[in-house]
Amino acid sequence: MKIFRFGWIYFIAAFLFMAVGNNTLAQGNKKELEKKRERLQREINETNKLLKLTEKNKNATQAQLDALRKKISLRNELINSINVEIKSLNGEIDKTGKSIDSLERQMKQLREDYAAMIQFAQRNRNKYQTMMFVFAADDFNQAYKRLKFLKQFTENRRNQVEQIAEVQTNLNSKKADLQQKKNEKTGLKQTQESQRKNLESEKQEQDKMMVNLQASEKSLRKKLEAKIRDKVKLDKAIAALVRKEIEAAKKKAVKAGKKNVTNENVFTLTPEAQQLSNSFANNKGSLPWPVEKGRISETFGEHQHPLLKNVTTKNDGIDIRTSKGSSVRSIFNGEVTGTVNLPNGSAVIIRHGEFLSVYSNLDEVFVTKGEKVTTKQKIGRVRTDSESGNADMNLQIWKGFSKLNPALWIAKN
Repeated sequence: MKIFRFGWIYFIAAFLFMAVGNNTLAQGNKKELEKKRERLQREINETNKLLKLTEKNKNATQAQLDALRKKISLRNELINSINVEIKSLNGEIDKTGKSIDSLERQMKQLREDYAAMIQFAQRNRNKYQTMMFVFAADDFNQAYKRLKFLKQFTENRRNQVEQIAEVQTNLNSKKADLQQKKNEKTGLKQTQESQRKNLESEKQEQDKMMVNLQASEKSLRKKLEAKIRDKVKLDKAIAALVRKEIEAAKKKAVKAGKKNVTNENVFTLTPEAQQLSNSFANNKGSLPWPVEKGRISETFGEHQHPLLKNVTTKNDGIDIRTSKGSSVRSIFNGEVTGTVNLPNGSAVIIRHGEFLSVYSNLDEVFVTKGEKVTTKQKIGRVRTDSESGNADMNLQIWKGFSKLNPALWIAKN
């Protein structure tokens, strides 16, 4: 007599449990990739808006080239992100295909077992044959076992039908899921191809723009030198204000009888100032942006000029490009310790305990020295460059005389 395999249901249950767990992980990864794709597309759209503003100029400008390069970089990142999504989908499609193969093998085995059950039932299809099967036993104990077997057989046949229905339902679901993933993959490939065409067009536009700009290198150098001079003036004015404030605070602390007063601790000698300083430090990486909408157009530190050989520029903070007329906001609670007014833009300095935040390239200033400000309070309006049409504000963060990278302190955009 054929031995029936009634343990399949436990195997199926374990298989489904593992499949659900793996699917949950896959779904989480998929959502993260989708969010990244959406974020990159938003940044590309924002850069397009800024490019349209600069395109009003008849001649190509450095600002246009910077914006175009940023868009190309974002486009490359988007294409790579889509490629990761496609690879992830390929993995899911492969897993789903293997699940379907496994379920089909299970279905085949279940049907073979059920067919064997039916054949046995047909051979013992009436009560007379059943009774003969029982009474043909050698003793009472064997007859009891045969009777128990017949009862279990009937229950197992009913269970086998339920198992077949359950596996068939799961199989149909997996096949539908597989088709959906294949459709998603087709859509992503089409999107990726479209992005690649856009990238190729943007690279051609960039090459053309670089040729135009290189042709006017002499004029470009003069403009860059003028910007550097303006920046040096602003940096000196800010440093002078910081130095003056530290010296004044040290004199005040010494006069009040404080001991061991240094440049580093002069602004954290009171409990309130220390608490504010600690609070600012604890919010590193989650401070709000100084504008409602924008992107980093130039990062912290020294940079090789994209067109002029052997020319480097230095940024003590980060430049954030936003829309024309945007308000600039304080990134944390604090006190305005000074303002700088220059022909090419103003600046505001706010103290947060031992930390300073500096906001420059402002067209208007809304606060005055000594004024208490709160997080996200409007302190001025960004200045728009008359030549390029760009609205770039510069954010710096100081700790004493040390200049920190603001990109590490503000929240990820």
